Amino acid sequence: MTDKDSRKYSKLVVDGVEQAPSRAMLRAVGFGDDDFKKPQIGIASTWSMVTPCNMHINKLAEDVNKATDAAGGKGIIYSCPTISDGISMGTEGMKYSLVSREVIAESVETVSGCMGHDGIITIGGCDKNMPGLLMGMSRLNRPSIFIYGGTIQPGPNHTNVVSVFEAVGGHAAGKVSDIELKNIEETAIPGPGSCGGMYTANTMASAIEAMGMSLPNSSAQDAISAEKKQDCLDAGAAIMHLVKNDIKPSDIMTKSAFENAIKVVIALGGSTNAVLHLIAMAFSMGVELELDDFTRLGKKTPMVADLKPSGKYLMSELIKIGGIQPLMKIMLDAGMLDGSCMTVTGKTLAENLENVKPYPEGQDIIRPFDNPIKKDSHLCVLRGNLAPGGAVAKITGKEGVSFTGSARVYNSEEECLAGVLDGTVVAGDVLVIRYEGPRGAPGMREMLSPTSAIMGKGLGQEIALITDGRFSGGSHGFVVGHVTPEASEGGPIAIVETGDKISIDADANTVELHLSDEEIAARLAKWQKPAPRYTRGVLAKYAATVASASEGAVTDKYL
Repeated sequence: MTDKDSRKYSKLVVDGVEQAPSRAMLRAVGFGDDDFKKPQIGIASTWSMVTPCNMHINKLAEDVNKATDAAGGKGIIYSCPTISDGISMGTEGMKYSLVSREVIAESVETVSGCMGHDGIITIGGCDKNMPGLLMGMSRLNRPSIFIYGGTIQPGPNHTNVVSVFEAVGGHAAGKVSDIELKNIEETAIPGPGSCGGMYTANTMASAIEAMGMSLPNSSAQDAISAEKKQDCLDAGAAIMHLVKNDIKPSDIMTKSAFENAIKVVIALGGSTNAVLHLIAMAFSMGVELELDDFTRLGKKTPMVADLKPSGKYLMSELIKIGGIQPLMKIMLDAGMLDGSCMTVTGKTLAENLENVKPYPEGQDIIRPFDNPIKKDSHLCVLRGNLAPGGAVAKITGKEGVSFTGSARVYNSEEECLAGVLDGTVVAGDVLVIRYEGPRGAPGMREMLSPTSAIMGKGLGQEIALITDGRFSGGSHGFVVGHVTPEASEGGPIAIVETGDKISIDADANTVELHLSDEEIAARLAKWQKPAPRYTRGVLAKYAATVASASEGAVTDKYL
């Protein structure tokens, strides 16, 4: 490939007499004559002081920029917005969380598409950053690399952000004093980095590495570490190799690569949000991926990682024994992964894993595959008369595999949380939180506040929860989300009444409302669609265009 070929996009912006105005403006931001002859690499930074997940990413972006320039490219840092799930959780603001994934994707597509970047490096640190960045890179399909901002260190006594949420429930139950709650609040989040368990951020970082879109070990590095700095420096040379060899996301993000990612997520006990995000990422890449693929792959993929929220360990502890690379080597050797998939190193997955060392003897974070925590996937796709379009449950087996109880219905997350904290919710309840779906909320909030309060009150084994919203990766217990059709679209969840009997069976993959078809039809005939909660702005636009959770909640599927 010639230098001009490696500048297939930037040459349209900077070459020729007629582009003198473009060059004049770029000179003002630091370009010299030689820079116009180099491939331009857009570096999308999600740095922000709105959340500890991203507060350090500006420094990572500067390292990436220096390394890109040293490798013969011209790095150009630009910003992408971010929000904080953890800070907005349980409030009206959380409705913007999933919406931000689309905004981030559109930001990458808009900036790098407009500016003629020949390659793209994105750096993400919080839940929606990662799928949003990958979706933006997929849409443009130019040589691209994702860098994970890294995980946070634990607080004292192995605490993390979920410890604070659960302490709220403990406080309501009288188990946690005012002083203890304040102490956990002050110490559980000691500095930069993404939430410390196998929650959504670490789940998606692991999935992206397994898919081949980040450099080896990028998902398993502390946010503030020499390893994370080196990850950024290595990305400069790697992106230039991709540009010169025209290796694009479409060469990497194949159906087999997505299947590799799903299997690794299952082995790690990852977040239910992975289902939503991987389907959305696949759609952006033009790859067909659906709920049934998770069921098919889940039947032959065991869960082996003893990681929080349902397990014992944090990501920082998995990092110390080698991260996810040894796990992937085990899976590859067992024939569970497709080693022929291309990666951003320019090598195949099998080539990347060839010299990976095994986990140290005696570690118990990653269990042997012949002695798993669960013999098949903890991510269960359920169907039945309550969720004819599908629902996603996170059932590790520790909370059992089936639950039958009486519905206690709430029309918002806030109402349910109040019921948990004031003692209205009791053992045997199946909590139903509805009108929290992508269109109805709008924005499909995460139910971390009520699930954590349930755990904090000691009711985790006694209560199930069903919602057309979704769950934080920090949620655990007997929880079922992503119910489709959602309530606002006239799904059966809209007509459940308090006292109705509901059964959930993770072995049979069913979620059933114990009513006759005739009774369900009669109730639906009386149901009236609620008025939109927003009629202006980004939430209104999102509600008008978003697809169902089973379709990844993307906003451009039916355009």
